[in-house]
Amino acid sequence: MTQLRPDMFDEAAVRLDGVSLRYDSTEEILSGIDLVLKPGSFSFLTGASGAGKSSLLKLLYLAQPPSQGEVSLFGRPTSRLSRDELSAMRRRVGVVFQEFRLLNHLTAYENVALPLRVMGRKESQYRRDVEELLRWVGLGERLHKRPETLSGGEQQRVAIARAVVTQPNLLIADEPTGNVDPDMAARLMRLFYELNKRLGTTVVIATHDLGLIRQIDAPVYRLADGMLVQENGEVAPTARRRTDPLRAMP
Repeated sequence: MTQLRPDMFDEAAVRLDGVSLRYDSTEEILSGIDLVLKPGSFSFLTGASGAGKSSLLKLLYLAQPPSQGEVSLFGRPTSRLSRDELSAMRRRVGVVFQEFRLLNHLTAYENVALPLRVMGRKESQYRRDVEELLRWVGLGERLHKRPETLSGGEQQRVAIARAVVTQPNLLIADEPTGNVDPDMAARLMRLFYELNKRLGTTVVIATHDLGLIRQIDAPVYRLADGMLVQENGEVAPTARRRTDPLRAMP
């Protein structure tokens, strides 16, 4: 897998300016969030059930527009993008969903290759890369198996491989270890860490597992009462103060 180009590091990977979110006439789920994610950073998002973690992630992977404020990816305010530009932007973001979302009629190889097929790539162009990626996540001997024959941990690794096969600039994972045992959870976390170090991909992981969070020296941000706060309870530094709340990993 190739390294990211230097010009990918010229802008913030993600910038939220005064972002709030409400559904219909309900109370605000997210309120006035300012955040900057530096390219190549690795960070955790945590919070109680119902705190809005999944809602914040939806903003990051452009599945939901904010009610107020601006979401910018890679230096581009997303509210100003055309439909085609939004589609192109989404292709720069990989998402690992908690429920895997694999297609049961496809093999592990076919599930991972699907994003490339949708992009119009020929199999002769991507076969070797997909097989190498499946070996990298420890599924080299399982690539022709269908999801129902794989364990929960194996299915999650297929989902991770599918999310990164296009080499996204930003990888978002929503409770990626919620359906696996502790040993597999630790192994998956090491995969995310290696991806971040190997490719320079910006990684954001939403989890409530504090044990896993402590395994990696990375910033931890918590949602509480609709606001983003640091682990020590202080309101996170805002973009308006010209302070990046997420630092690149050493």
